[in-house]
Amino acid sequence: MVSAAKLPSQPAIAVIGLGYIGLPLALAFSRSVGPVVGYDINSTRINELKQGLDHTREASSTELARADRLSFSDQQQEIKNCNIYVVTVPTPIDRHKRPNLRPLIHACEMLGPMLSPGNLIVFESTVYPGCTEEICIPILERFSSLKLNHDFYVGYSPERINPGDQVHKLDNIKKVTSGSCPAAADYVDQLYRTIVTAGTHQTSCIKVAEAAKVIENTQRDINIALINELALIFGKLGIDTEEVLLAAESKWNFIPFRPGLVGGHCIGVDPYYLTYKAQDVGYHPDVILAGRRINDNMGIEVAEAVIKLMTRNRIQVVDSKILVMGLTFKENCPDLRNSKVIDIIKELKHYHARVDVHEPHASEAAAMEEYGLELIDIPQANYYDAIVLCVAHNQFKDMGIEKIRSFAKDEAVLFDVKYMFDRSLVDGRL
Repeated sequence: MVSAAKLPSQPAIAVIGLGYIGLPLALAFSRSVGPVVGYDINSTRINELKQGLDHTREASSTELARADRLSFSDQQQEIKNCNIYVVTVPTPIDRHKRPNLRPLIHACEMLGPMLSPGNLIVFESTVYPGCTEEICIPILERFSSLKLNHDFYVGYSPERINPGDQVHKLDNIKKVTSGSCPAAADYVDQLYRTIVTAGTHQTSCIKVAEAAKVIENTQRDINIALINELALIFGKLGIDTEEVLLAAESKWNFIPFRPGLVGGHCIGVDPYYLTYKAQDVGYHPDVILAGRRINDNMGIEVAEAVIKLMTRNRIQVVDSKILVMGLTFKENCPDLRNSKVIDIIKELKHYHARVDVHEPHASEAAAMEEYGLELIDIPQANYYDAIVLCVAHNQFKDMGIEKIRSFAKDEAVLFDVKYMFDRSLVDGRL
């Protein structure tokens, strides 16, 4: 009987996908483990990184310049001699809110023919429990003609990067690890211990690691949905939501959340991976889907609240000029993917309002590509009938309420989606 291939003694790592997750990972491995090739199919992204430019702002030009053991490529032949492949491609949803696994499948189809005995593939992309074993591994086996746990090995270590967060970074967030067999699990765990100072949490199997990741964001999504629903109820009762929450938070075990928009490529997406798999095995996840419905509708709720506020103040909505401040899915981050601010904009335009969007973090090209929107650089003074503060960027907080008010006409309304300013300083919020 032929013995199983040995796992790599001298790691040569390729990171597949160089977005918010892959780039910090590639930098960390190159500093602590050995040579790394960062691979991405986006040639523009590769050229920017070679020039020391990272539009995600997860890495500085200085960090990129000092990474002498990290190279970047969009050519498959550049990663053929690697023995560890870390897959960090996006796992979005389609327009029907079902998992879109095409990027993950394409990565597996690309890697399969490259595999050699002893190679390790570690997946970081968020998926539903069972996806790695049911989708990824069969593709790898078919395209490589190799056998799992005999010729090659697989690990799963879900990403926990928080885009735009300069405090919680890759090295100080505990990493969940797993592997396709005990030897692979131990190897993956030790590999990540070299770059994560916060340590690791090794699970018994890949499915547990997949499930742990997908429920992290599902739990947060449901908590926010509850607060959003409470805000809608309190709005109808004429009660200030934040005052209620502050009162409730005086009890030691009340969890602090605020109402708002839930977008992005994590909290607004990951729950659909879990609900898809739950329904696939015959269970209808009522609570999770209810939370998703509430959060997915909050953009429309905000727009309608603004329209009602304008109407009460006798401001004509048709042909009104409204300034939306912020377009990214979260504060201090350039990522526009799945931003729920676009729902506010669309609904306001449905009422024939003229909407300007001011977004200091995202590029004009990105806004046009993602949503077909033109951004304005500096809002006009004394011009707008309504201002909607949608994203709590530091720039907006630093502006202060008086500067923001200066963009508006005297009788205009200011709606604060993100609770940036005291209730007494704004005209409306959830």
